[in-house]
Amino acid sequence: MSELSLEILTPDKLSYSSEVHAVTVPGTVGSFQILFNHAPLLSTFEIGVIKIEVSSDKTVYFATGGGTIEILDNKIKILADSLEAVSNIDVERAKRALTRAQNRLEKKHTEKIDASRAEAALARANNRIKIYEKYFQLVDSN
Repeated sequence: MSELSLEILTPDKLSYSSEVHAVTVPGTVGSFQILFNHAPLLSTFEIGVIKIEVSSDKTVYFATGGGTIEILDNKIKILADSLEAVSNIDVERAKRALTRAQNRLEKKHTEKIDASRAEAALARANNRIKIYEKYFQLVDSN
């Protein structure tokens, strides 16, 4: 199988770089997969999971907060708002963040709360918990 060159950048660093077989990202209207010789594309993506098939026996998963992706000549560049490997997710911290966001949203009618910011925090926390629960055991087997 031919390989793709993948770089994932976050606001503070180059977070991941490798030759890979396939990448799946959470698109705005559903997940989509990039394989060798994919058509050129510039797109946004949403909060969700980025699945990277590094080889036939190794797959890695990342929680992401959304961003943009560029595909050109078998090179993929992902500019992610945030990126966290499943093995690095602190699920207890994510649960605390979820509770904080829920509490903020409950107070939005009685206190001055930035509801859109609280909703985004809630979505990110939910995403991290869901991805951890679904993929953490798979990471151990890779």
